[in-house]
Amino acid sequence: MAESESARFSRLCPSCGRRVVRRVTTCRCGATLPPEPEGEAAGEPEGKAATSSFRAAATFGAALIVTIGFGAYWLSRPAPADQPAAQSAGSRDATAAGNSPAGATTPAANRTAAEREWEAAVSLGASPTAPPTPPPATAGPTPPSLPAAPTQPLSFEDIVSRAMPAVVLVETPSGRGSGFFVTADTLLTNVHVVENNSVVTLRRGDGTSVSARIESRAPAFDIAVLKVLSTSPGQATIPLGNAAGLRQGQDLIVIGSPLGLLQNTVTRGIVSALRRSGDATLVQTDAAINPGNSGGPVLDRTGAAVGITTMSFRESQGLNFAVSIDHARSILEGHAPASATAMSNAASGLRNFSPTVGSEADRNRAEGLRALESRLDGLARAAAEFDAAWRRFKDECYSGPIKGTFDREWFAVFVPGAMAGTVSPLCGSYFGGFQRNANTFQSEMKSTDEAARRAGVYPGEIRDARRTRRLDFEGWDR
Repeated sequence: MAESESARFSRLCPSCGRRVVRRVTTCRCGATLPPEPEGEAAGEPEGKAATSSFRAAATFGAALIVTIGFGAYWLSRPAPADQPAAQSAGSRDATAAGNSPAGATTPAANRTAAEREWEAAVSLGASPTAPPTPPPATAGPTPPSLPAAPTQPLSFEDIVSRAMPAVVLVETPSGRGSGFFVTADTLLTNVHVVENNSVVTLRRGDGTSVSARIESRAPAFDIAVLKVLSTSPGQATIPLGNAAGLRQGQDLIVIGSPLGLLQNTVTRGIVSALRRSGDATLVQTDAAINPGNSGGPVLDRTGAAVGITTMSFRESQGLNFAVSIDHARSILEGHAPASATAMSNAASGLRNFSPTVGSEADRNRAEGLRALESRLDGLARAAAEFDAAWRRFKDECYSGPIKGTFDREWFAVFVPGAMAGTVSPLCGSYFGGFQRNANTFQSEMKSTDEAARRAGVYPGEIRDARRTRRLDFEGWDR
């Protein structure tokens, strides 16, 4: 160790001249060492210790002066326009909390970078001009902007010419109906027209077509909202009126596609009555309405839609209904329907209506089902004659059990082993004739079923038609 370094940690014994660690008070020679001055005990020369103490005091004093000066400036500075003149740490926290939604303090983890920077600046004594503005909340879907309803009556010709381009034929795999534009990309029709499809085809009067998706359904009111997948420039629309103000005897115009074939046909009638069905309002009219008109508009004398054609009774004259346009307006504006069971009474109270027209396949199936039922009625009459002949045969010519259960017991002749008894030899000729006639009956049943299947009649419908006439037998399907 260097001499200077040794002197810092030891001293000389005045008796024996040995170096002794400074904190030791007795030398090995037994001499008692005198106590050291305070500066030397710290291992520094006396002058150096004094210098260090002076520097520490000067540093502390300077820091105190700076702190007092900064505090005086902070308290005397002018307040920003958007903050109080005097603001303590607690009030600054309250101000920051007041800028969060509903006056609640936003958790630090959820604050934006700009908010954290502003709060840090305030806590350090800076004066930012204003707290950061939080980003606006994301808005939900905006309801379509509906055109204002006209107020002045128009001639019938003007009403039709303006409304016609807004009315379309709605096609689905299962049927056809009508619909109409209320904005450039939004249409109204019936739920029973679109059924469970997610996309439908719209055919305009000029022959063009476009696809549309089902935006929403309100089955309780039989109203469906459609959105076109691509808008057409200058698309005509029909404004929405108010059905609540209709009066009996008032003129009405109906536009639609009766039978799904005669697109954009116009009929005229009056308001026969306003009916209630649960919470739904129905407009009764005598204007001619046929299957295929469903979903089309019912217009008043201003050209505004006051209803959506919904149903008409078969075999009736001038007994037709449209659901009030007021329900459609509520749906378009994002309001929930008034009642989830609004049309519940309509299903039970307004029976036997034909609201839409089926596709060609539907018509073929319906015709096939009618033909099936007609032929089965004839075969059921023949089967009744076979029942009488079979009873005579069993009484006079057959003894023993019949195995199996059949709609008609004589179907057992078609199943091997079902007739477990014996036939009298004297009745062989009679039984042979019965079997030949039964085989002819079986051939007629099979050909009837085959014709129904080719027409598209569902197997369940065929089976139900046979069961209601006691003609069901698995042998017809072999």
